[in-house]
Amino acid sequence: MTIDPSLLYRIAFASMRGLTPALARAILARTGTEERFFSLTAEQISASLGFRNRLFDRSLRDKALREAEDEVKFIERGNIQASYFTDPTYPTRLLECDDAPLMIYTLGDCDLNDARIVSIVGTRHATSYGTSFVDDLVKGLAEKSADPVVIVSGLAYGIDVAAHLAAISAGLPTVGVLAHGLNTIYPASHRDIAARMIRSGGMLLTDYRSSDNIHKGNFLARNRIIAGLCDCVVVVESDTHGGSLVTARLASAYSRDVFALPGRTSDRYSRGCNHLISSCIASLLTSYDELIDSMRWRRRVSEGEQGELFSDTPPGLSPEEQAIIDIITTRGDATINELTASIDIPTPRLMGMLVDMEFRSLIAAIPGGRYRIR
Repeated sequence: MTIDPSLLYRIAFASMRGLTPALARAILARTGTEERFFSLTAEQISASLGFRNRLFDRSLRDKALREAEDEVKFIERGNIQASYFTDPTYPTRLLECDDAPLMIYTLGDCDLNDARIVSIVGTRHATSYGTSFVDDLVKGLAEKSADPVVIVSGLAYGIDVAAHLAAISAGLPTVGVLAHGLNTIYPASHRDIAARMIRSGGMLLTDYRSSDNIHKGNFLARNRIIAGLCDCVVVVESDTHGGSLVTARLASAYSRDVFALPGRTSDRYSRGCNHLISSCIASLLTSYDELIDSMRWRRRVSEGEQGELFSDTPPGLSPEEQAIIDIITTRGDATINELTASIDIPTPRLMGMLVDMEFRSLIAAIPGGRYRIR
């Protein structure tokens, strides 16, 4: 089997512990390509960067290359897609996070850049109250959102698997973020559901290789991906401790909108959600209507319902300003980088236009360097 050298070195480089996108860019800016990083001596790398690190040891880099060879073979046998942090296929939302993985591995075909993404998480001990809410929420999003919606969760017992099943039932693609490589499914009882997710236009996603061991810490680490992939996180039932609250706090730190389903103070698996709401980490959520309105997403016009006769867009906009309005309206919100990628306007000029449009109350700046329509 012929091994793609570019993929080989990228997988090996991405497997080096402690590398973030920012640090990876800094190293590559000094050493050149990933292949050259592995060809240089430890002393040459240290001299280029101005510091020493165990990552540069020859034995460690040789081991990473050997393991990468096996991973490339596994990827090619399993029809798995490997997306590097510099690839156009890499999820743009995830790349906004400082601790995003350098490489993700996916099985299935789901566009993570051209859809509204909602992460739904919660306790493994879901009650009928929680699962019923998940069903109603996902069904409502499928019926009412004018834009494509993708449901993300962790394929665990309880709320996670309820979210995946609700998405399949509603005809929405759903993504399972795994805490292990794509050579297995945990829990094993969810293998059939995972296959149904892929057949329904969804995806399995992980930043772990097939050779990586499964341990408890993986499940907390993968929560950063569930939080970073999405536009918003919905917590449905949680005790005062657990992975769902970690995901909610990570999402808040990433400037994602966080929502939580409230419950009775006497209910064990509502205490975590109530705490998120009372501590202002999450907004109270009771329906899909509230989610769509809070996110300012476009609603689907029902059959027989007359569309808007007049546009709410103020008159006198330049073509470039109208393009900005259109993009933000379509996406719900947008960053300067997203606007620059969509409109051929130099970044300094675009920034000036955004400030002017904000003063004119056409748009509003929100946390995370994003803009929304007022």
